[in-house]
Amino acid sequence: MTDFYPRRAVLYVPASNQKALAKSASLNADALIYDLEDSVAAEMKHEARDNLRRHFQERHKTLTTQTIRINTLSTEWGEDDLKLAAELKAEAIVLPKAETPQQIIDVARKLDDYDAPETLGIWAMIETPRGILNADEIARLAQKSAARLKCFIVGTNDIALSTGVKTTNQRSALLPWMMQIILAARAGGIDVLDGVYNSFQDQEGFKAECEQGATLGFDGKTLIHPSQIEMALSAYSSNNEEITWANQVITAFNLPENTSKGAISLNGTMVEQLHIRQAERILARAR
Repeated sequence: MTDFYPRRAVLYVPASNQKALAKSASLNADALIYDLEDSVAAEMKHEARDNLRRHFQERHKTLTTQTIRINTLSTEWGEDDLKLAAELKAEAIVLPKAETPQQIIDVARKLDDYDAPETLGIWAMIETPRGILNADEIARLAQKSAARLKCFIVGTNDIALSTGVKTTNQRSALLPWMMQIILAARAGGIDVLDGVYNSFQDQEGFKAECEQGATLGFDGKTLIHPSQIEMALSAYSSNNEEITWANQVITAFNLPENTSKGAISLNGTMVEQLHIRQAERILARAR
């Protein structure tokens, strides 16, 4: 089995907020997105980059994935943001408003020019009508290692804003587009993360949205407040029933009489070789 990197709880941290940066080092989120884009005012962009450079220089080794959301390359800040991400050797850059495969290719080439490590990936935010329509075409780039594409993030707030749909009624108006993005991600073999829940004090509403996202097939959820971390970790973690099933599948296929079989009967249900991969993923998420 290939390495598995959980992305159940992924927290945005504004790089302009030094207190938030300092606190982020002690949080147990699976990943952090240090934000240089939406949460940073134009007059604070340079200071935010300086804050982030100091934070990375001072950071202790951690298992938490460290990513940086840059401004788009079409802005006056995008190029410097990208250079910083390469310099700091973040695990990924988060690219807002990805709409075409060429945008991903352009960023990947610039990262090569900046001698960024090959491990520095790209997480593309799908948050515009054009991005949704081109999601499948963008996801195909994941089959090419040079493109560095590792993950999609659904920008539900921007999608709602640009289309005019309401986010009420369990996001029913957004569901067809969310599933379209999930399908594209799965076809491309990359992870896909749900958008943020804005009312961070509404724990019940947040829990319901996490459960909805997990049911839809998201790998995790992006967060705006540390208080949301534990609930997201719980919603996107394997439960005891799933773990039991996964262990039974692997044990059954490891029996000498089943090692060469493509499908077997387990507890009155037919399971196939593909279920081994599903079981391994469940157990990896449980670990």
